[in-house]
Amino acid sequence: MSDAAQPTIAEVRAAAEAVKAAIDRHLEAVSSPNAADDPAVSAAYEQLATAAIAYDQLLYEVYDEVTPFEIPGDEGPGGYHGPEQPDAISVLIRRDYHVVDPKRLRAQAERLDETLTPGGAGGVNAAIGVLFGEYEPDEIAARSEEFGLEEADSTLWVAAAEPTEPGEWLPEPFEHADPQLLICRFDVSEVYDDEDLED
Repeated sequence: MSDAAQPTIAEVRAAAEAVKAAIDRHLEAVSSPNAADDPAVSAAYEQLATAAIAYDQLLYEVYDEVTPFEIPGDEGPGGYHGPEQPDAISVLIRRDYHVVDPKRLRAQAERLDETLTPGGAGGVNAAIGVLFGEYEPDEIAARSEEFGLEEADSTLWVAAAEPTEPGEWLPEPFEHADPQLLICRFDVSEVYDDEDLED
């Protein structure tokens, strides 16, 4: 057993309060009229990242839990290694769905495409192709229950990128999804809801 002093619950609470204070400072900095050229914005960002990392580490050591946030940093092989001011960004989105009502899914598609006759060829796969061809992904997410779908986990990555010509990356759109160019990510999962309920 290690002789090093183990962090206490009070230290976790203090780290959480430090994150809250850092969020307030960051919001104040970015909402300043001179935010675009204000070095205080970068300083507040770094303070928030440092506070969040410290809280995440203490949370793990005391409760064996983590936050749903990932703070890009320069430390370690998984850290951010992209440019400080990227010329372009890529937004990569993954949304998973469970097909909970295939009949409803098919019926919705048949309303949109007259060639899909009831009980016709293609089944669910054809219906999915019709729906995703007709609606934007955000609308499908908002109306998933109506389409016989149930939202599962999702993630959104914002990564630094090089400017590209129209159509340049279409043959292999996800080939360059490099975690080391990741600026920020946002995850949605039932696992986080379960953790909140346990707390």
